[in-house]
Amino acid sequence: MRQIAFRQALREALQEEMRADERVFLMGEEVAEYNGAYKVSQGMLDEFGPRRVIDTPIAELGFAAIGVGAAQNGLRPVVEFMTWNFAVLALDQILNTASKMLAMSGGQVGCPIVFRGPGGSAGQLGAQHSTAFESYYANIPGLKVVSVSNPYDAKGLLKAAIRDNDPVVFMESEQMYGDMGEVPEEEYIIPLGKADIKRAGKDVTIVSFNKMMKVALGAAEELAKEGIEAEVIDLRTIRPLDWFTILESVKKTNRLVIVEEQWPFSSVSSEISYRIQKEGFDYLDAPIRRITAVDAPMHYAPNLVKLYLPDVERTVKLVKEVMYLKK
Repeated sequence: MRQIAFRQALREALQEEMRADERVFLMGEEVAEYNGAYKVSQGMLDEFGPRRVIDTPIAELGFAAIGVGAAQNGLRPVVEFMTWNFAVLALDQILNTASKMLAMSGGQVGCPIVFRGPGGSAGQLGAQHSTAFESYYANIPGLKVVSVSNPYDAKGLLKAAIRDNDPVVFMESEQMYGDMGEVPEEEYIIPLGKADIKRAGKDVTIVSFNKMMKVALGAAEELAKEGIEAEVIDLRTIRPLDWFTILESVKKTNRLVIVEEQWPFSSVSSEISYRIQKEGFDYLDAPIRRITAVDAPMHYAPNLVKLYLPDVERTVKLVKEVMYLKK
């Protein structure tokens, strides 16, 4: 199977959906003339023209509102944010309009829109450019939240998000746009709301999403050297949350470790921990454990960046703790 970059997988999803449905259009900062800040939309202005690939001012609240209005009038916008750290300016439209309109209109007015862009840290970018937002948006009824970790999932889930009749928040990572992965040439769709077992195992379940999947899979590789078989699950969709796949895995492994880039309080791991202890308490042979970002703003210094984020070494240590092995 061919290998393509993460950005190309996203671009193909956008192109295929725009070719198939003239209601779909892309808008955001630098998506047109500059071919996208991360080159996701490279060449799309030439193919689709300025009516369907639209450069916007640096005004997230304004162009998010335009997108929401277009969605309510029968179009299917894809709104690109240069980073989800800037999209807090558009939260009024996402929270107060996009997520609530179907309920407020008694089911008469929907909002089929995709808000997408990179979130989380991208290295030494300081506190105001390094926040992971999955748990923020997953806390809003009416939104679907997707957070992808590889090119194959990115293409299949973005196509599903564009076709969905609800507003979808689509999280990527600046650090993954150049990642290569196998993506078939034929069309495919990945349904929203279904987690994926990336590595089978019998000794412990490790759950993660987005770029922290690299940590989870890296930890599984290190554990395998010591004869520990970790089952690694990629959530892919944060809301709706496929906790049932996690539960079925825990029934087999009896142990659960969660790796995420969120701050610990009210995080995705908090919700998973509640669900699994409620529905699967009798299957657990150890307390559910998690490793998250540090409960503080992310600093610029490289040594502090390293300490801030989960890593393979600490994840391996945590797995050994839940297995009651020597640290």
